[in-house]
Amino acid sequence: MPEKIKQQQAASYSLLIQGNRDYVKSVTDVDPDFFTNLAKGQHPEVLWIGCADSRVPANSLTGTRPGDVFVHRNIANMCIHSDMSMLSVLDYAVNILKVKHIIVAGHYGCGGVLAAMGNNQFGLIDNWLRHIKDVYRLYARELDQIKDEKQRGDRFVELNVIEQVHNLSTTSIIQNAWKERFDLHIHGWVIDISTGLIKDLNVSCSNTDNLGQVFALQ
Repeated sequence: MPEKIKQQQAASYSLLIQGNRDYVKSVTDVDPDFFTNLAKGQHPEVLWIGCADSRVPANSLTGTRPGDVFVHRNIANMCIHSDMSMLSVLDYAVNILKVKHIIVAGHYGCGGVLAAMGNNQFGLIDNWLRHIKDVYRLYARELDQIKDEKQRGDRFVELNVIEQVHNLSTTSIIQNAWKERFDLHIHGWVIDISTGLIKDLNVSCSNTDNLGQVFALQ
């Protein structure tokens, strides 16, 4: 590897360490005991299930601090019933941390959603994209009528979030919690990266009333 490239890589890595030092100083200058108190435990009221895209960090977008939001992220903010990683995070958040709000957060221009709209192969990720394509299949009649590709992609992002809210609502983890609690709510949001603003899709769910008989577990 050329020496110049090595130096560039070392410099970009060093920026991360220096950024950490600067961040810690900025926080402790205001609150010297912040990290000491943070180390005592976490009590977040929110679980954020978002996209892995680097442009949509939960704390920055919501103006919250470390300890406020429990986070799980994957390609296109999917809530798949066979995904043990997502289910483990969900179970811990709901049953141990007792979060009150679960937010499925998508974003316009999502690469995973846009890739699922096409027919190209990308490799291993194709297996993940199949789950997103299943969402398209459910809403194909509506989506196929949208001729503008960007508008169709934006609507697909919204419908994907709506479908993931539904998927969460049908898990035994959520439904068993609803039998014991009345303060657990699931929300669907979409972030507009071009403005930084959050759009609430108003698909909040806090019980099984609207799920349909086949999805409501006894």
